[in-house]
Amino acid sequence: MSVFDAKVTQTGPLTEEEARWIKLEKITYQDPNGISRTWESAERRTRPKDADIDGVGIVAILEKPTGNELILQKQYRPPIDKVTIEVPAGLIDEGETAEECAVRELREETGYVGVATETSPMMFNDPGFCNTNLKMVHVSVDMELPENQDLKPMLEDSEFIEVFTVKLKDLWDVCKTFESEGCAIDARVGTLAEGILLAQRFKL
Repeated sequence: MSVFDAKVTQTGPLTEEEARWIKLEKITYQDPNGISRTWESAERRTRPKDADIDGVGIVAILEKPTGNELILQKQYRPPIDKVTIEVPAGLIDEGETAEECAVRELREETGYVGVATETSPMMFNDPGFCNTNLKMVHVSVDMELPENQDLKPMLEDSEFIEVFTVKLKDLWDVCKTFESEGCAIDARVGTLAEGILLAQRFKL
């Protein structure tokens, strides 16, 4: 079994009654010239009432003598019918902080046990289309812990995730290789890769 075995078998319209995860909104707003305009937006139904974000993305780096490595994963995404290269990520639970969410999701999806060390400002995935947002949380992973020697992910029945690592310095080239092989690159991974590339080129 592989994430590459998944595929779309049918598509069709989604009724309001069937929609569990998203809803569509018609927004009326006033532009800088005072003209009334409308906008179509998609919104998640899952954000807890006590939360200001939908979820988190996780930057977890393993410090190794051969070079620092970033934890990534392959996951099939039906909306684009492709296996996507992603950082670990997940939706926030009620009463949970971004940092708590990141530590929990990292362990559930990858098996790695870590400690949150830094959190980004709130980020919006695609503000021209939806209000979905997240924070990127940096998680430190102690490779000396027994749990990190014998990884035991806790995936749900509907989750099929393949975990792997990539050397940070090679991330840009690895993304290009995965794309040439038919994979999709999640924007968070691509942006991180481009940031590393710019830092290398401009010696930041």
